Amino acid sequence: MKYLFVNYPKCSTCIKARKWLEENGVEFESRHIVENNPTKEELKKWIELSKQPIKKFFNTSGILYREMNLKEKVAENNENELLDILSTNGMLVKRPLLVGKDVVLIGFKEKEWEVLKK
Repeated sequence: MKYLFVNYPKCSTCIKARKWLEENGVEFESRHIVENNPTKEELKKWIELSKQPIKKFFNTSGILYREMNLKEKVAENNENELLDILSTNGMLVKRPLLVGKDVVLIGFKEKEWEVLKK
């Protein structure tokens, strides 16, 4: 199975994740998160598939997140409004994202990604 690897090439965590995918023989297609930002429809589908709350999809350590004062908005706004915000700029989205037919992994935690080896 081929996965969609949504990443920012200069991100050190994304670099580690790419290396892990390559070393473990996981087939993937790479997508630059800034040049090809996830759409609102994609994000909605991925959030449902991940079974995670939308707040997990925000890059809370990013400069843009802080500049836009999104901590309050994430707490107060509904999912549709948050999807609108997330889909405006790839730098707002937690990365990397690994999307498969029945799995979405947010961020890179090697232990969580071990499921791909089975």
